[in-house]
Amino acid sequence: MTNDSIVDLRSDTVTQPTEAMREAMAHAAVGDDVFSEDPTVNELQQRCAELTGHEAGLFMPTGSMANEVALDVHTNPGDEVVCDAHAHIHDYELGAMAAYVGVMPRAVPTEQGFFRVEDIDGIVKAHSPVGTGTGLVSLENTHNMRGGAVYPQDEAERVIEYAHSKHIPVHLDGARAWNAAAASNAELAEITGPFDSAMLSFSKGLGAPIGSILVGSKDVIDRARYVRKRMGGGMRQVGVLAGACLYALDHHMERLRDDHANAQRLADALDEFDDVTPIPPETNILIFELSNKPAAEFCDELKARNVLALPISQRKVRMVTHLDVPDGMIDRAIKAIQSVLS
Repeated sequence: MTNDSIVDLRSDTVTQPTEAMREAMAHAAVGDDVFSEDPTVNELQQRCAELTGHEAGLFMPTGSMANEVALDVHTNPGDEVVCDAHAHIHDYELGAMAAYVGVMPRAVPTEQGFFRVEDIDGIVKAHSPVGTGTGLVSLENTHNMRGGAVYPQDEAERVIEYAHSKHIPVHLDGARAWNAAAASNAELAEITGPFDSAMLSFSKGLGAPIGSILVGSKDVIDRARYVRKRMGGGMRQVGVLAGACLYALDHHMERLRDDHANAQRLADALDEFDDVTPIPPETNILIFELSNKPAAEFCDELKARNVLALPISQRKVRMVTHLDVPDGMIDRAIKAIQSVLS
């Protein structure tokens, strides 16, 4: 259960399953998922495929594994993967694309966390006798290290059209695509459907204890199932976890906008201080830069006031709102922030 004395804003991954979610887990029907015989997993996969506008889905233990499986399915060893310079697959998956998949990142520096066709024209290239070619283009929506920024859908679709014109697939790291849909007042399929594959996480804003989904065509998912097993991700009676994810889809999707509003409340409080520069939050992630003290020191002082935040660089701090931080806790966090900065 959550500790009500601590306001934990380090990440939306710290959420605890609710009592009702635990009840759903306890009563979930199960089977052997390696044999595709777990009925709760099968229901989750089919439902997510329909929600995202794809043919099929595959339940995964983690988003990182789902991303790496997708990279493996779409590429050949030695290929380049075009991604943002601060993309999760580049900075926060421990070099797995090189260590496990055998591909190399072609990182594109951007100011807002997304690149346009003009930014990658000339970077995306065919294989040649003397040059490595592009095997995949990967986008991230929302973008974690850009303050939960939503990738403009028109730009995303231009990138997809451009890549497809060169016979290159496009993958979406959509760990928080649910948030992107909520912020855009869009159907999830509008955001995820145009991609050749997409990963979405249940263990962040939706509040499930574990799990992500990879969606794509039947052919992509058939190959992904093979790669998942090879990576050690074949699971057995895993319906107890899929049950939590189904509960989250039914009960935690609509409330994501509450998290977005709370992130904006935190940003508004920080705006009162001249020595703090927040990135205006679009969803549930707030990143801000301090000019008066190191981020680690600021977070230590917040911790002494029972508020947890995450230093992500020498001067930058990240706060993430989620279902375990209701309005009253946001009030406490704001008072603690004001106390430290004053």
